[in-house]
Amino acid sequence: MNWYLQSGKESDVVLSTRVRLARNIKDVPFIGHMSKQDAEAVLKKIQSIVPSLGYGLKFLRLKDMDNTTRLSLIEKHLISPEFAVDKAGTGAIVINDEENICIMVNEEDHLRIQVLSSGLELEQTLALATEIDEKLQTLINYAFSDKYGFLTACPTNVGTGMRASIMVHLPALTLTGNSKKVLEAANNFGMNIRGVYGEGSKPQGDIYQISNKQSLSVTEKEIIKNIKAITDKIIDQERLARKYLGKEQIELEDKVYRAYGILSNAKKISSDEAKDLLSMVKLGVDMGIIKELDDLKVNKLILYTKPANLQIRIDKTIDSYERDVARAKIIKEIINE
Repeated sequence: MNWYLQSGKESDVVLSTRVRLARNIKDVPFIGHMSKQDAEAVLKKIQSIVPSLGYGLKFLRLKDMDNTTRLSLIEKHLISPEFAVDKAGTGAIVINDEENICIMVNEEDHLRIQVLSSGLELEQTLALATEIDEKLQTLINYAFSDKYGFLTACPTNVGTGMRASIMVHLPALTLTGNSKKVLEAANNFGMNIRGVYGEGSKPQGDIYQISNKQSLSVTEKEIIKNIKAITDKIIDQERLARKYLGKEQIELEDKVYRAYGILSNAKKISSDEAKDLLSMVKLGVDMGIIKELDDLKVNKLILYTKPANLQIRIDKTIDSYERDVARAKIIKEIINE
């Protein structure tokens, strides 16, 4: 089963963990200074070594994918929106069937090694990312400085080249008006707080992405330790807020079941409305209020109500209005599975 349909540790609050390593190839210009010939040479080099990496990885060029497929990868948090649009001609991914490993080729750096897990799995995710990184190092020479560490296109990634990020669901902190305070505290402790799709994106469905700011003069294990400490505090605060909401049981059940009622009975529903309603429904499932759904069904609802993955599920390209109608039907299908 794909990682994003599974539930993991602390998954009532933590939706996913990602470790990303930025790497560049020695003696090849950085992306901003590359010619098309340079970009093509990187693609061919990476394609040639994929069979040696293992993990069931395959090499796929963005230009060979249709727009819906590329958008579906963004929705699954496997590639960045900028990569899908700006690098469609020169970009590629190296990905496995479970989709928990996805290496972006020719994004902001020559390589963005990504490993993803459901729930809070920082140590295990780092271990697999490191294993893949070490295999790659035996096959290509990285741009590396004894003084600064791994050299990257953006100065903020120099050093370890690592970004560890956690996707958290904070509906109770939102309902109690405390989300801003808690997230500002995390920001003050050296964390980036962003929306669902990373830098420049807005929070949707009470979901936030938390990642480390510092990459230089700090080890990978220190980054993991720091983000784990902050995440643990956020989990505690969200659970406290849920406990507080639970004191007004009828009010909370009313909010949750109103959201569930609309989701399960609507004849058409937009993507944005589905995100907001699913936030409340997931809260209801996690707090044991809604018995009709389990974690797998919630994860399926979250995935297949998104525009591109909805169209992939029905194997048909449709316009916005038709998607709203199809989304309502798919929600009923999943609820009744």
